[in-house]
Parts: sequence; structure tokens; C-alpha cells
Amino acid sequence: MKIYRHSNSVTGFILLGFTCTGEIQKLLFMLLLTIYILTLMGNGSIIYTVYWDERIHTPMYILLANFSFLEICYVTTTVPNVLANFFSETKVISFSGCFLQFYLFFSLGAVECFFLAIMAFDRYLAICRPLHYHITMSRHLQTSLVVNCWVIGFLWFPVPIIIISQLSFCGPKIIDHILCDASPILVLTCAPAPMMEFICSFLSSMILVVPFFFIIGTYALVLKAVLRIPSRRGRRKAFSTCGSHLVVVSLFYGSAMAIYMRPRSGHEAETQKVVTLFYSTVTPFLNPVIYSLRNKEMKDALKKVTIDLELEGT
Repeated sequence: MKIYRHSNSVTGFILLGFTCTGEIQKLLFMLLLTIYILTLMGNGSIIYTVYWDERIHTPMYILLANFSFLEICYVTTTVPNVLANFFSETKVISFSGCFLQFYLFFSLGAVECFFLAIMAFDRYLAICRPLHYHITMSRHLQTSLVVNCWVIGFLWFPVPIIIISQLSFCGPKIIDHILCDASPILVLTCAPAPMMEFICSFLSSMILVVPFFFIIGTYALVLKAVLRIPSRRGRRKAFSTCGSHLVVVSLFYGSAMAIYMRPRSGHEAETQKVVTLFYSTVTPFLNPVIYSLRNKEMKDALKKVTIDLELEGT
């Protein structure tokens, strides 16, 4: 193949992506393009709806709107490059472009972990501390939580990424993945870097494990409180407000942990690509569907905004 013969003279890296050809390549391209467009539209509609409908200017929906904006950023770090890579003859990504994608992808993933945790915390306050909810979950606290998620997330990985970028890379600089990730990049170093592998693995595990167990502990308290609600209708309503979030948590953490909390030798390249594509692309696509279909207030707000837009257009 052409990209293999010239790989030693490439100034950046060769990002293989999916190696399918012919009709399968075209089909996968159209599928990913459709998912990307629908992801932008779905998450964008949630942001727009929360912004314009004052009835849902509550902490839960303000956090959801911020989460939708995060999902748009997250999916945009990977999908456009994957789509462009399908029909690229060289599949070259520049050195700086690769490490920028590496940094943004991991940082936004860290922000998502924190966001899922504070959304669980919000549900805990609403169900377990209902009388003090609006006082505790003030606009100031909401802003502080959101800002801290972004700041801590973007400060989680820069040091190891900068150190990795200073290493020497030898041989064919071919990254057998859909994005620039720690493991396939470290394989290309001229000398083994076990310490950097350990640090990257440790940081990835910590950013997954700590928020995950916080969410589990939070929902254990929520479950305990819900079971004390005397009416069946009250219990159903409480569970419905948490169900959407738990589905999103399961999808994201399940697939991310399958990649970053297993030995590197445990996954084949194609399997790793598919699982990475799932939690970085399919999950952001499903989030608007999950939150809107399982939430009556969001469905009503979406209908109201749609009707208002139609009336304005006539």
C-alpha cells in the first residue's frame, strides 16, 4: 500500500482509521456522517429549548444544556477527522494536529466524567433534600460546578501529553486507530516508555473510577430515599428523573472502561476502534434521544419551541 511505503518519510503520523474499502467504506462514511449531523441537531435542540423555555430554567435542565454543549464539542474532536480519513490517500495527520486531538479528546472525556457526576449530585439533592434543593443548588453553585468541571478536566492530562510529545518516534509512524490515543502513540517511541504508559493508564483509570463510584454511591442514597416514598406514583416519578441519566452513565462508562481499564494486549485493533467510536460518537448521538423520550417536561418544552418556531415562520 502507498501509505505504508512512504510512512518513514512522513513528517507527522499516519492515522489508519477504518481500513475497509469499496461499498462498505461508503456505507460507513454515510452512517457516521448521518450520526454526526443528527448529534449536532439533537444536542443543539436541547440547548436551544432550555435557553428559550423559561419553564425549564431549573438546575437539572441547565446542567443538561451544558452537557449537550459538551457532547457537541466531544464528538467534533473525532468524527470530522474520521470522515476525512475515509477517502484520504495518505491518511497523514500532522504531529501538532495529532497531539492536539489527543489532548482535546482526553480532556473533554474527563470533563464528561465530571459532568455525569455533578448531574448525579443534582438528582441526589432534588430527591434526598427536596426542601433545601433550590437554596443549595443556587445559580452560583451551578456555575461553580460547571466551571470546575471544565477547568479540572482540561488540567488533567496536559503534563503527560506534553512529555509524550517530546519523545522520539521511530520506524513507520502508523497509528492503527481512529484517533490519536496514548497506547498506539507510545508503541511508536524509539525506546520503551513504561513509566509514561503507567501514568497514562493511572490517570485514565482515576478519571473513570472516582466519578463512577461517586455516581454509584449517590444513586445508592437516592434509591434508599425513593423506597421510603409512600406513593407508587411518587416513586415512579423519582425513578423517571434518574433513569435517563443512569442509561447515559451505563453507556459511557461501560464502553470507556472496556478500553482503558483492561490490559492493552487485551484488545484487537479493530475492536478497540469500534468501542472507541461507540462511546465517543454513538453515546453523544443517543443522549438527546434518551433524555427527551424519557422526560415529559423536555418533550413538552421541545413541542412548545417547535410550535413557536412554526408560528414565527408563517
